[in-house]
Amino acid sequence: MNPKIKDWRGQRVWVIGASSGIGAETARLLLEQGAWVALSARSRNALQEIASDDANAMILPLDITHAQELVAARVRIMEHWGGIDLVLVVAGTYNKMRADDFDLAVAEKIVDTNIRGTLNCLNAVLPSLIAQGQGGIGIVASVAGLSGLPQALIYGPTKAALINLCESLYLDLRPRGIGVYLINPGFVATPLTAGNDFKMPALISATIAAHELMHGIERGEFHIHFPKRFTNWLRLLRLLPYRWYFWIVHKVTGL
Repeated sequence: MNPKIKDWRGQRVWVIGASSGIGAETARLLLEQGAWVALSARSRNALQEIASDDANAMILPLDITHAQELVAARVRIMEHWGGIDLVLVVAGTYNKMRADDFDLAVAEKIVDTNIRGTLNCLNAVLPSLIAQGQGGIGIVASVAGLSGLPQALIYGPTKAALINLCESLYLDLRPRGIGVYLINPGFVATPLTAGNDFKMPALISATIAAHELMHGIERGEFHIHFPKRFTNWLRLLRLLPYRWYFWIVHKVTGL
């Protein structure tokens, strides 16, 4: 569904959200395989540690909730590289929340980062990608966006929005020669999930997640989801009648 990538050497990749978790491990793998990598996140120190003086790394600290910072970073990338082959929007935030502990301030922060932050990324990169007529953009959503789940009162809907966004982007951009990758991880061991007080089925490391992400892009997949032993069950659940769906989720989670 997207162009395949046989060799990462010389590929110009901007990883937004590269300071920890899946983004950090993906940036490391890309550098190991010879890609040119621009690393963005709020923490300059974390980015410098990941770049590790690699000549192919460019450090561009920013906050995705600030649209002009993303535009300025894109300008620098275009000045240095002359183009962008792939943009990976990995940045996001998570707070577990249920209806009885609804917090508007926290909810707005999640929406600002996960939805408005992603839109800020699109604002910065779409003009360049469309002008090039080639390249790609990958957005990390979550299987939590496939259907409603306990403790994901706000996080889940923001990821559902990103899933819909990627589907619409594919319809608009693929005919223009631009790849779109919807990336839906299951549970991944990252600083964001470290605070969960419930069992996380099929939990994988950020390194494994990064390998799965890159392999999916290499194969030209639109929907990249992992680990499939978990994500395929959630994809199946969304097809069931609500009466069955709610009963199964309650039984499995106890919530």
